[in-house]
Amino acid sequence: MNIVAIKKEQHQNLKVANQRDLSHVANQHIAPINVREFPQASTSYPIVLIKDPDSERYRTVVMLGLEAGENLYHEEKKWQAIYIPHSISMVPFSLGLDPEKEKTLTACIDLDSPFVGEDKDQALFDAEGNDTDYFKGIQEQLGRLYDNEVANENFVKILLENDLLQELELNIAFNNEEKKKLVGIYGINEEALHGLSDEKALEFYKSGLFMPIHAMLASAGQVNRLAQLRNSSENPVKVSGIQYNVVKAEEAK
Repeated sequence: MNIVAIKKEQHQNLKVANQRDLSHVANQHIAPINVREFPQASTSYPIVLIKDPDSERYRTVVMLGLEAGENLYHEEKKWQAIYIPHSISMVPFSLGLDPEKEKTLTACIDLDSPFVGEDKDQALFDAEGNDTDYFKGIQEQLGRLYDNEVANENFVKILLENDLLQELELNIAFNNEEKKKLVGIYGINEEALHGLSDEKALEFYKSGLFMPIHAMLASAGQVNRLAQLRNSSENPVKVSGIQYNVVKAEEAK
């Protein structure tokens, strides 16, 4: 990838293809998701949190496969779900730091993307160097993406402050008698959730926090969809059983 901040002086003639496939995530087993996407995403994907080993920061993601390099939702000509996470559909665009303005986010583009080039369809700038309506629309979408990221950070912070996260492991049995255990994933601690005080529960309700929390809980059933997609794929190793287990505190040490 070659992601750069979009500048009219350098990218006056840059264009983006109208038709963009999802081949860039064909080998991606997780994808970032933000809290405002949870209700729609939960109907198709398991939603979990993972922890960045370097920063200890939690990220919310959807699971796309049962092992690294596997995307069970991607087929050459179609996506195996109605909803597509913003982090996938926005490519080749993203938010990034403006090299000319300290601590300022700006629209960026991947110059190495096959959907980008001077011979494509949608121009970013017109002949006078002004933003086209197309590019203005992209900037609005990226602005909403930033707002969603802020909401996401706040959501994770509240989960941590109220001890509502628990470590999970996903145990998978295959028809060749192989077994795998996916670890380092986190979900909602239902026991702690039910133990919230009336005052705290009312605060959550008024803040709209129960909707994404319940969406996360409901999405756990989508691991069965992962198994179904694996078993209908060309992979000869099929899933014979799949189950989430809670990792006890003493086991996680």
